[in-house]
Amino acid sequence: MFDIVIVGGGPVGACVGALLARGTRGAAGLSVALLEPRAPGAVAVDAPPDQRVVALSRASERLLKHSGSWAQIPTARLSPYERMRIWHESVPPSSPAVLVFDAADVGEPNLGYIAENRALQVALLAAFAESGGHIEPQPFTALSIGAEHVQVSTPRGTLTARLVVGADGAQSALRAAAGLSIESRAYGQTAIVANVATERPHEATAWQRFMRDGTLAFLPLADGTSSIVWSADAGRATHLLSLSDAGFAEELDRASDRALGGTRLVTERLSFPLVRLAAQRYVAQRVALIGDAAHVVHPLAGQGVNLGLLDAAALAQQVAAAVASREDPGALRVLRAYERWRKSELAGMALAIDAFDRLLAHGAGPVARLAQRGLSWVNRSQELRRFFIYRALGMSGELPDAAR
Repeated sequence: MFDIVIVGGGPVGACVGALLARGTRGAAGLSVALLEPRAPGAVAVDAPPDQRVVALSRASERLLKHSGSWAQIPTARLSPYERMRIWHESVPPSSPAVLVFDAADVGEPNLGYIAENRALQVALLAAFAESGGHIEPQPFTALSIGAEHVQVSTPRGTLTARLVVGADGAQSALRAAAGLSIESRAYGQTAIVANVATERPHEATAWQRFMRDGTLAFLPLADGTSSIVWSADAGRATHLLSLSDAGFAEELDRASDRALGGTRLVTERLSFPLVRLAAQRYVAQRVALIGDAAHVVHPLAGQGVNLGLLDAAALAQQVAAAVASREDPGALRVLRAYERWRKSELAGMALAIDAFDRLLAHGAGPVARLAQRGLSWVNRSQELRRFFIYRALGMSGELPDAAR
């Protein structure tokens, strides 16, 4: 019998596990089991950067420190970035109309970190295990919800707990088993990710260009290369993926307007279709969803993992408070408080991200042109820049205690 069973040991699932097992708000750690059949091995010291990276905000950095995982991420797998340069294709990358966010403007050492997904997951799973968490290397197969407990079945047996947490991604099997429905909409775009060498140094800067057929970002990596995330309209993406490495690099140079000079692929290209997803309910009796199991947003703002980590911290805080008050952590009243908190935070973020995609990347007409000119207007206002920098740092809104 466990207090909590978590289905899914990616960064978000491992984070909520570490926070719960360590204990919060003065409460002792809970007994937590985590189902993860494909836990990755440690990254070799001399291995090149992985293609799958995430942008971690300051809020995420703080809660990862709270979880005990931050110090376990090798420094070679973290790349702090100090600036962001954002522009529309209607202006050159050197134009004064380019929107520039600089950490120095708000007295911060950086705006966040680009981290390899695998290294982050390994560090969080290690922190979870060191806090007394139990890793079950088995897949989830079935769910049975009772009045006093929930049973989670695997091919090797059944685990019993007071609460089960679904952190098993956009295609969540736990969500389906719990009968929690979703709303989803395809963007008609495909994200292409790869690592590239560039003619000019990335200058510890994240570069992003909005175009009529998508969005292109260059994220700085610790070894001097960059991770690209190219969200292209589906037809355009199919063509790009069919090209040779040299042909793709030529298209990339055109799409980036050679902001970093010529480019060269140093990894294979990965791709995945882009879909917006939102669970209509994040919770049911003895069930809670976090991360991509609850919501998926467009990657153009780089907020997916940050939002999931905040879910993890918010749920851990609500559960710890319930246990400290001798309440049942799987009770619907407790879980609905978490749902109200995170749903209200997510709603505005999802709408803003979709507006950026619709008006800046694909917009036409007077409203879109107004939005595109708005980048230069924001750039001329120190107060507006500071507002958006704090949003990028994740330092606004109702933050969980672990992220403060």
